[in-house]
Formats: sequence, C-alpha cells, structure tokens
Amino acid sequence: MELNGYRIMWVFVFFDLPTDTKRDRKNAANFRKNLIKSGFSMFQYSVYIRHAASSQAADAHERRVKAFLPPKGRVSILRVTDKQFGFMKNYWGKEIEPKEPPPLQLELF
Repeated sequence: MELNGYRIMWVFVFFDLPTDTKRDRKNAANFRKNLIKSGFSMFQYSVYIRHAASSQAADAHERRVKAFLPPKGRVSILRVTDKQFGFMKNYWGKEIEPKEPPPLQLELF
C-alpha cells in the first residue's frame, strides 16, 4: 500500500470529564494515563492526538480508546488525514507556532 497524505490519519481525542469527586478525578487521571499508554500525545490539556499509518490503524486506536472510556463525561474522537492536518495553524499568543514534524517511524501492525 502506498503511503500518502490522504491515507495517513491523525486521531484526535477531545474530552471534558468531571472532577467533582475523588472518584471522578481518579477516573479522569486514569483516562489520560491510558491515552498516553496507547501512544497519544497531549496537544492541549483535554485534547490528545496520535498518528495512524492508515484508516485501519485509526480504527484500532479508536476501539482502544472506547475500551477505556470513563463512566462519566464527554469524549469525542475525530480523524483527519495528514493532508488536512497540514493545513492547521497553531498560535502561541499572536505568534504562529511551528508545526510538529510527522513521526519518522512507520507503524507496522
């Protein structure tokens, strides 16, 4: 299979989890830890991203996230192609922030 910017995907996980009780805070912390264990990186505090070599790999990452969803709160999963991701502009105050380079290592599984 040919790798190109339309087949390579980025998986975003957005969430808003309750932190009212000790149990809620523990669930939120465990959710973040599981995202990191699954290869996601923090993009913003409640937004994590992960590179996927294909739509099938993105399916696997999405299934993994669904398996450790917390009992309460809102979680959204969005996929964009690498080409679409390349159009994103990030700002640090009024200055444009340089884009993160895509991972050099290919995923094979």
